[in-house]
Amino acid sequence: MTDVPSRPKVVTHVISGDLWAGAEVQIYQLCKGLIEEATVTPTAVVFNEGLLSARLRDLGMAVDVADETRLGALQIIKAIRHHCEHYHSQVVHTHGFKENVLGIIGKDLAGVPVSVRTVHGNPETGFSLTTLHKWLVKQLDLTLGRYRQNRVIAVSTQLELRLEQLFPGKVEKIFNFVDVDVIRTQRPKPGRERTGEYCLAIVGRLVPVKRVDLFLETVARLNAEGIPCKGKVIGTGPMEYSLKQHAQCLGIAERIDFTGFLDPVSDALSGVDILLMTSDHEGLPMTLLEALSLEIPIVAHDTGGIPEVLDDGRCGWLVGDHSAQGYAGSVREVLSAPEETARKLAAGLNRVRSEFALNKNTSKYVELYQR
Repeated sequence: MTDVPSRPKVVTHVISGDLWAGAEVQIYQLCKGLIEEATVTPTAVVFNEGLLSARLRDLGMAVDVADETRLGALQIIKAIRHHCEHYHSQVVHTHGFKENVLGIIGKDLAGVPVSVRTVHGNPETGFSLTTLHKWLVKQLDLTLGRYRQNRVIAVSTQLELRLEQLFPGKVEKIFNFVDVDVIRTQRPKPGRERTGEYCLAIVGRLVPVKRVDLFLETVARLNAEGIPCKGKVIGTGPMEYSLKQHAQCLGIAERIDFTGFLDPVSDALSGVDILLMTSDHEGLPMTLLEALSLEIPIVAHDTGGIPEVLDDGRCGWLVGDHSAQGYAGSVREVLSAPEETARKLAAGLNRVRSEFALNKNTSKYVELYQR
């Protein structure tokens, strides 16, 4: 009798999709890798129509939109249940607090046997009277994760250690990853002419945790010290107006380019001399991996998953003094030590190829799903 090949396992991702930020970029990369490996069939339920849903459809994926701007929680749960039943999902993979809660309930109603989550970063919401509802959702999320999900995926060792306390025995570490060769097609051409000013950049949502104010103050400090530089702020968010006012007060408004959202980010990074990462905390930023792939010097806060990616400073500059003075000092080191910079850039490219490459980490997800 001829053996009939088994059908690929169907894995349904549940994600907000309201932004094109680190988590969304990682999910796109993961689904792209899964389709290329052809051992798992990914599908998705997203809560917002946008760039992520469009790009997943471009991959040929089945994508349903449960529009959170017009649907309540029960309707979204119903949509997740219907999707899982229609596509015979065998694993539901959730990304985010709200997605975890609604995804777990939806998969249980559909009888999906297995569920996992990826935790993409450290929480931004603590307890206060003004955020009580978010705190309550977080507590429900933790309870459902402990009792109704099979695995919790951490994207860095720092997250792995924290999550193991919350979900004992369920945590596995799988790094975020990028397609290094695709990103390197956007590398700047050798011999790029300098205008006389250095270009510093920061990438991310314009929200308090990203500390773009520190980036602006660093640019102002360097110019005041006689190091001519301009700043590029790549991203959008609720703080854009106040940050532009801050640049005005610092006297550097004409030196700062607020580009808004740019896609792909690698195009914008191609003309950058140094990437700064001034966030209060981070998980494992996708922009960091893209910058390593492009061999751009990185000056970053010594927090979260950043030191692990930068190999404790062997692939970039880690800043312990979380102030404009601290970041300016590291920028001066980059500019004054070209040989050390070249060594760190080469080490960074080797590290992203060996530890954070698409094929290696996609295979870890496939093995997890199959197991």
